[in-house]
Amino acid sequence: MNRGRPGPDAGADHGAFPALDGLRAVAVVAVVLTHAGYWTGRYGHGFGAAFLARMDSGVAVFFVISGFLLFRPWLLSAAVPQRHTPSLQRYAVRRALRILPAYWLAVVLCLVLVPQQQHVTALDWVRHALLLQIYRFGWFREGLTQTWSLATEASFYAALPLFGLAVAWWLRRAWSAPTALAACAALGAVPVGWQIWLHAGAHQVMGGFWLPAYLGWFAAGMALAVVRVHLDAHAPDQESRWWRAEALGRYPFTCWAVTAAALLAAMTPVAGPRSLTADTAGQAVTKALLYGVVGTSLVWPAVFGRSPLTMVVLANRPLRYLGDISYGMFLYHLLVLTWVMRVLGYPVFSGQVVQVFPLTVVGSAALAAVSFRFLERPFIRLGHRRGESQGESRRGGQPLCALPPVSGEAALDAPAPVGAQVPLAALEAPVPTGTANPRPNARRHSV
Repeated sequence: MNRGRPGPDAGADHGAFPALDGLRAVAVVAVVLTHAGYWTGRYGHGFGAAFLARMDSGVAVFFVISGFLLFRPWLLSAAVPQRHTPSLQRYAVRRALRILPAYWLAVVLCLVLVPQQQHVTALDWVRHALLLQIYRFGWFREGLTQTWSLATEASFYAALPLFGLAVAWWLRRAWSAPTALAACAALGAVPVGWQIWLHAGAHQVMGGFWLPAYLGWFAAGMALAVVRVHLDAHAPDQESRWWRAEALGRYPFTCWAVTAAALLAAMTPVAGPRSLTADTAGQAVTKALLYGVVGTSLVWPAVFGRSPLTMVVLANRPLRYLGDISYGMFLYHLLVLTWVMRVLGYPVFSGQVVQVFPLTVVGSAALAAVSFRFLERPFIRLGHRRGESQGESRRGGQPLCALPPVSGEAALDAPAPVGAQVPLAALEAPVPTGTANPRPNARRHSV
């Protein structure tokens, strides 16, 4: 093994993975579809209902992407001697500037414009502004229930530097991809114990929104980052088993077949009911595992192999643009969905998916495009300017090495999360048709 010799992608930022942009677009459309199915009462019976319900697996895709993009800079700082540890200040500033401006706008729009907000209090504004709505029963408000995933991912943002610093410190002593994978596996095992604890007590609903329930999906993306960095920065011998990851990525249909198989399995009773919570810890763990396979198998060909077919399908310009605005679609689509139902004259749990879904997609995309152009992108650029000026000051105006900047720079703008709606009715009263099980990025400069 040629240790220490950076490969061609060792310093590339996440723009080196353009298929991830298109994958975000696919995932956010899946999330909108599952919500349209829920609001029109189509979760009840039949194969099509099971498909609609399990489209919330799109959230797992976003969490895997976030784990991959955000953990990768910490690994590069350990694998490439010339790289510094990512700047915590830059990381925090860029994360905040990426997610908060558009999110706060969504909070204002939903708390003001959604008809069911007659009893909103000052505490509701504070809780949602600070992303605290997942931590107690009854704190969600209509039009914003999908933001559970943003709150969950914000807690991942807070926890990641601790894990990243520890792993980077250890791996700098002697790079070991198996050790890094073992650390990711340990994180991935947390949801098992968490679900057992939840189902042994009385906290299944709210505890199911917290970070420990979803660490497995983030850890899957982090494990992909370990393999990617090992291949790029340490260039194993061509006969090494590590290159099998790259070989598998060159056959996207194989990966997508795994996706389809996992999704079909999740549509069976083995993954539990089409409801907010699973009946048993076993069902909850099984469903999370299957969704993790869905997310990982979709992300795999986007970061390994990167075959021409993957590029054509997922890295085309229209889909990448939808990936850019996917965060806005996530934030605003329940507001749009509420008014689509109202204009069409459909009460909740009635109507036609074929009418509600396309109108919601178009309306959400239009609003998200305006938001991205006039709100999100200026703040993203501000974050980059601040990051670059801080980097220049820290390095005395000189580059750290010949490799393009990535450790804590471009990749720390990883796409903001997109998540599935928590049906508010399911938290406050029984819903006969079932609910979407809660589960949650913009590109090159929009992560």
